[in-house]
Amino acid sequence: MEKTEWRWQLKSFDEFTTRELYGILRLRVDVFVVEQACPYGELDGKDLDGETRHLWAVDEAGEVAAYLRLLPPGLSFPDAASMGRVVVAPAHRGCGLSHELVDRGLGALADAWPGKAVTIGAQEYLTSFYESHGFKVVSPGYLEDGIPHVDMTLDRG
Repeated sequence: MEKTEWRWQLKSFDEFTTRELYGILRLRVDVFVVEQACPYGELDGKDLDGETRHLWAVDEAGEVAAYLRLLPPGLSFPDAASMGRVVVAPAHRGCGLSHELVDRGLGALADAWPGKAVTIGAQEYLTSFYESHGFKVVSPGYLEDGIPHVDMTLDRG
């Protein structure tokens, strides 16, 4: 695969242009609803929280290639920050972009909420991927929208 230069963005919801918002929501719906055949309420209100941040990479054609959102402590988990909606566009999978996305996301979380643990609700099949970034499984498996998940935590204390 040819080396792509990503253009990275980190913004709050209110800083989005309409085109950025459209590209991000399109990727999220294309993967989480259509590709995974999982009809669920993609727009959960957490994007709008004043402290939530959105991190994404744009490819050379100007398309959103990867995305995740950074959630403040208390929004998804009581005492931990979180990241969610971690997604890479199908055309950009297999080139290490997902690892760069998570690394950058963890860096942004550390900047925003230093010393806070990071807890995620991970799709079970991605457990080893997140373990490679230091996360540990902290819950039994559960179904969320019909997909097996586990909670995982990265302790930063």
